[in-house]
Amino acid sequence: MSSYDEQCSEDFGRIRARIERYFVDLRTACPYGLPFVATFHQAMLCPIEQRVMELFLAAGYRRNGNCLYTMHCADCAACIAIRLDVREFRPNRNQRRVQKKNVDIECSVEDLVQDRENLQLCQKFLERRYPQKNNTAEGYYQSFFLNGIVDSRRIEFRLAGRLVGASIVDFGRNWVNAVYFYFDPDESDRSLGTYNIITLVDMCRAWGIDYIYLGYYIRDVAAMSYKTAFKPYSLLEDGQWRSYRS
Repeated sequence: MSSYDEQCSEDFGRIRARIERYFVDLRTACPYGLPFVATFHQAMLCPIEQRVMELFLAAGYRRNGNCLYTMHCADCAACIAIRLDVREFRPNRNQRRVQKKNVDIECSVEDLVQDRENLQLCQKFLERRYPQKNNTAEGYYQSFFLNGIVDSRRIEFRLAGRLVGASIVDFGRNWVNAVYFYFDPDESDRSLGTYNIITLVDMCRAWGIDYIYLGYYIRDVAAMSYKTAFKPYSLLEDGQWRSYRS
C-alpha cells in the first residue's frame, strides 16, 4: 500500500467512527442484473470538504445525488471500486486511434445545470441504451447528478457546435470522480465513452490531479469491461488498492 493510501485509510477510519451512525442499509434488487439482493449502505449528507470526499472515494464509496454509499451485499462481493493513476496511464493503440478519430470534437467544462439541450441528449441515450427501464433524463439529473455536497461539473463534447456527449464529474484538488457519461447513440462509431476517459486523463494532467475514480467494476458484467482497458488500473480488493497492468 502506498503512503498516500495508508494516510487516506488512517484518516477515513477516524471520520467513519464519527459518522457511521448516520448510515443505513437499503435493500433492493441488484441494479446490475446479478441474482442477489443488493444492500446499499448509505447516508444523505450536507456539503462536505473535498478532502472528506477524497477519503470516501479512496475507501470505495460512490455518490448518488446527496447520498454517499458503499455496497454491503450479504451474498455477493462483485462490486469492486476501480481508479486510474493519471501519472502512470499510457494509451494503447486502440485508444490512440479513438483520440485521433475525435480531433474534431471540442470539449469544455461547464456548470452542472439541468438544461433542455442536455436533457434531450440524455433522454435519447437512455431510451436507446436501456429501453426496458423507462428511466428519464429529468429523473437522472434531479436524483443522481445534481447535488449540494461536492463541486460537480459537466464536460461537454461538441461536434460543429452540436452536443454529442456529456460527462458528469465531481472535482477535488487531487481527484476526479466520474459519475456518468451519456452520448448521442448515432455517434457510436466514435467510441465517445473511451474518448471521454482519455479526455479526463488529459484534463487531470493539465490540472495536476492524480486520480480518476471510475466507479465500480464487476467482472461478470460485460458493459463494465471497458474500464479495465485503461492500464494500469487499480482495484480496491480486501481494503487495499492493487495495480493491474495486464
